[in-house]
Amino acid sequence: MSELKQQITEAMKDAMRARDKVRLGTVRLILSELKRVEVDERIDVDDARVLVILDKMNKQRRDSIAQYETAGRDDLAAIEREEMEVIATFLPAALSQDEIDALIETAIADTGAEGMQDMGKVMGVLKPQLQGRADMAAVSKLIKARLG
Repeated sequence: MSELKQQITEAMKDAMRARDKVRLGTVRLILSELKRVEVDERIDVDDARVLVILDKMNKQRRDSIAQYETAGRDDLAAIEREEMEVIATFLPAALSQDEIDALIETAIADTGAEGMQDMGKVMGVLKPQLQGRADMAAVSKLIKARLG
């Protein structure tokens, strides 16, 4: 079992002991998504894959919050924010804008990217480094601005 998955399982036990319903519910959602991926793909998820799944879950919550706020459902948006906070506890620390900019510049230099046709190469280099540590949609916009 991956170290991160073990940490999430322990967090579930701690939330049960503390009777923290919000945290327990969110951690169970995380574990069920990990289990779904393992069963569907017949694999044991490693830490890198767990980060990808957690990042995806965070993105889904961001999208939901935007939709709920547009619809005037602040109560549902608040629930999604609480879930995002719990998910964020298992993600590595977010990178600062300066760190992201430096990684983008390095990736562009390493790949020899000169235009938009090289965007895939740059994203391929950056994605493993930034997964769970930065919003990939925002990173994509920054790369487009530099290459375009």
